[in-house]
Amino acid sequence: MSRAKPESLLDFTESFFHSYLQRTRGASAHTVRAYRDALKLFYLFLANHKHKPVSGLVVEDIQSDGVLAFLDHVESQRENTAVTRNCRLAAIRSFVQHLLRQDVTRAGQYGRILAIRNKKALRRTAIYLEPEEARAVIAAVDRRCRNGERDHAMLLFLYNTGARVSEALGVRSCDLRLERPRQVRLLGKGRKERICPLWSETASALRRVIRAGQAEDLLFRNALGAPLTRDGVAYILAKYVRLAAQHAPALRKRRVTPHVMRHSCAVALLQAGVDVTVIRDFLGHASVATTSRYITTNLQMKREVLDAFWKRAGLDDKAPRKWRPSPKLLAFLESL
Repeated sequence: MSRAKPESLLDFTESFFHSYLQRTRGASAHTVRAYRDALKLFYLFLANHKHKPVSGLVVEDIQSDGVLAFLDHVESQRENTAVTRNCRLAAIRSFVQHLLRQDVTRAGQYGRILAIRNKKALRRTAIYLEPEEARAVIAAVDRRCRNGERDHAMLLFLYNTGARVSEALGVRSCDLRLERPRQVRLLGKGRKERICPLWSETASALRRVIRAGQAEDLLFRNALGAPLTRDGVAYILAKYVRLAAQHAPALRKRRVTPHVMRHSCAVALLQAGVDVTVIRDFLGHASVATTSRYITTNLQMKREVLDAFWKRAGLDDKAPRKWRPSPKLLAFLESL
């Protein structure tokens, strides 16, 4: 009786993407692309490191020393940040966990890779727009121009819902309820569904872009009728930020991406006094720790907390008197 042929690195890679990431985990297309790019870079580096073609790589080549060398290469040669290094490691770690589930005979080999820790990285402050800035960007849309109604509806939708750009681009007409209670069904990371309420203004704008009888059609499309892309949304948003900057100079130095609109929604909800756990569900965060990041970001909220603490402590809230030099002090300084 012949023994079954052991699975190759290609077999494991294919099953990781098709069976695990897409079917079992339900990963988004964005996550699949990110993991694909990370493993592609790793395989190319490993092949060069081992002096063999990528097609010649085998499972035994996936060792902890090779992973560590690749991570060092990412930072030193590719000049990526520690955050990017950790993202590459996360993709490799997920793949190695898949290997461990499929091939326990090499548990020791995989365990040494899984023991590699993330590198401490500075966490960037979330960039966001104040409500008046977000409104200025939305108001910059001329709805009389070609695609003006679509652009206005899209920017309102992003700011209203705090949706990720991939979630917004996946919305179909059938996902909307534009009568009370106005809401939209969003499909987030891991294929998790959530319901977000809509402003009456957003609902009216969306009504104007929905094509009659096309319930299964994607909502946001380009001038040719094809689905809008992430780059297309970024381009449209940047155009209106430039227009709004003519009246709001503070926007000239800002790099406003679609994800900044998501941050802006979160901060506006916090400023309105909405509980952080409610905002977590509104944005579709897996952990409240992610949502809490916005609290540390907003300087105005910190000032309000400090003022409330000052009053609660019963301390003198009179403005301190300005310091004025005495005539003797001035005379002394003049004598030097």
